[in-house]
Amino acid sequence: MKHEKLTSKETLIPFILITALFFLWGMAHGMLDVLNKHFQDVLQISKSKSGLIQFSVYIAYFTMAIPAGRFMERFGYKKGIVSGLILFAGGAYIIVPASLTQSFWLFLTGLFVLGCGLATLETAANPYTTRLGPKETAERRINFSQSFNGLAWIVGPIIGGLFILGNNGDETGNKLSSIIMPYAVIGTVVLIIALFYIRTPLPEINEEGAFIGSSNSDSKIVLQKSLIKQKHFVFAVIAQFCYVAAQTGIFSFFVNYVTDVKLQPHFDNKTAAMMLGIGGFGLFMIGRVSGSFIMQYIKPEKILAIYATFCLLLLPVVSIGLGWISIISLFMIFFFMSIMFPTIFALGIKDLGEKTKKASSFIVMAIVGGAIFPIFMGWIADITSMAIGFFVPIPLFSFILYFALKGHKITVQYQ
Repeated sequence: MKHEKLTSKETLIPFILITALFFLWGMAHGMLDVLNKHFQDVLQISKSKSGLIQFSVYIAYFTMAIPAGRFMERFGYKKGIVSGLILFAGGAYIIVPASLTQSFWLFLTGLFVLGCGLATLETAANPYTTRLGPKETAERRINFSQSFNGLAWIVGPIIGGLFILGNNGDETGNKLSSIIMPYAVIGTVVLIIALFYIRTPLPEINEEGAFIGSSNSDSKIVLQKSLIKQKHFVFAVIAQFCYVAAQTGIFSFFVNYVTDVKLQPHFDNKTAAMMLGIGGFGLFMIGRVSGSFIMQYIKPEKILAIYATFCLLLLPVVSIGLGWISIISLFMIFFFMSIMFPTIFALGIKDLGEKTKKASSFIVMAIVGGAIFPIFMGWIADITSMAIGFFVPIPLFSFILYFALKGHKITVQYQ
């Protein structure tokens, strides 16, 4: 493969600013994955009901992605980013009174508003990142930016483990008091960042197919087919649904798996949260950084196929409960999932020209898989065991493998 630059001098500062957003929403998602176990413990709810935590955030992606895409078609990427940050902060602030009143349903409302903000940010930042440099390095660029998302996934569970897990109430008997400070701080920091973006100029990208810095004569593409007839895009939407569903289920129930007293070894909640943050998400970040590097030499779709195959091989090992072998296998799944979201996204919007923003909205909508699957996986765990629950993502990775091998291929008509 020809080694193209990741970005250019003209787009370096916007690229850095946009990459910072990936860290923000990664931290928000990382904290979610310790809240499941916390609510199970302090409110005595089932695993399937705790899945409503992820449902509230990911259903917001389904609800908000299209409106966010239309908003950006009219007003541009910058205003979309600022709007997303304001919604993000607003959701965090709603969680504060929800914790004070110990209202699970108000808490879910806050998560929904926060999720609307995350959906808006992802609808803007993912395609914007692919445009800030040569067309040939779009997959590498989004994987590099998503590496900072992976770093934030490490920070989120650590914050959750230190400030939330194991804290079962204050002197007033408020069982959710430990949630107040982390989300109040997050809301304030995000609001400050929104004000910074308002005052910072960001270039708008011409969506008629031109990639900044590209000298390719085919860079201006006018498609005659509608989006629904672009098979690589349709398969990308399905693959992204499968990936986010599998990822969310695995992330959400990691703590449940390693604290399950039926398995040996098993750990306490705080240790499990640290294992999730440092071990699981550490490997997740390493996978994204190394994946971006490897894509200089191996085509992204080939890496995607290899990594999906490893996930399919490792999940049964996790499910049959072989002690440390299963735990290590679970950690390795984090590594092999790392490049999937950005790679599927980049392959799905490839060569869509002026349809890119609309296509991005639909791919972000596919994140709704994360709303549905944890409830189902939790239900399976409730009626069988947490280990058996890890068999459930296997069909999802099977479709991702199909997308990597065949479904990503583009059939385009030019004028």
